[in-house]
Amino acid sequence: MSKLLTAATGLAAATALTLGGTGTQAASTTLLPAGHSFAAELTGKATFVAGSTTMTCTVSASVPTTGPNNQVPAAPANHNEAGPVTVPINPPTFSGCSTSVFGVSVTVTANAANGAWTLSAQNGAPVTAGFTIPKGGVVLKTSGFASCTITASPAGPTAVDGTWTNGAPSALAISGAPVPATVTGGFLCPTGNQSATFTATYRITDTTDPAQQITVTG
Repeated sequence: MSKLLTAATGLAAATALTLGGTGTQAASTTLLPAGHSFAAELTGKATFVAGSTTMTCTVSASVPTTGPNNQVPAAPANHNEAGPVTVPINPPTFSGCSTSVFGVSVTVTANAANGAWTLSAQNGAPVTAGFTIPKGGVVLKTSGFASCTITASPAGPTAVDGTWTNGAPSALAISGAPVPATVTGGFLCPTGNQSATFTATYRITDTTDPAQQITVTG
């Protein structure tokens, strides 16, 4: 059971989607098209693994609403001469989640109570990108055989790094990214600090003009 909840920890961390991966030598980065809004939507499944236990979600997305979130900055702010371009995004939603342990279900909630979610992209070979989860930005609650609360990124922001591929649509692939978490609860809950890994691929689509693509260049 403790392994299950550790896996849940990974889910919490994953929910937080901030694109924050960068290379050791920062090259110039331009995010295009300037001023366009975008959505990040899960393709396939998001998998959270801890030990021999797996948690899976089939739906996850961060979509634009009102305000500057999920919007490529207007020029010239969409260009960084020596580093990544970072964009605030709305906390992603997660649904269709299940665990590999019989009798235990889970709900996942992302929030921006202690800071913004962000997406960062850094031009390079390959292009790196990722989500940054703010402090406490994902909370998972299990029910059934064990009732526990898992809080991702408990001490401060956490970068969930991956690789960006320009395309139609472009994609952000995250593979085995580590995420810290804290677990609280009663009997059968592995209370204290935990860690897990998160794997998922998000397609990044232009919602201002669906005929165009969100791309990363130099």
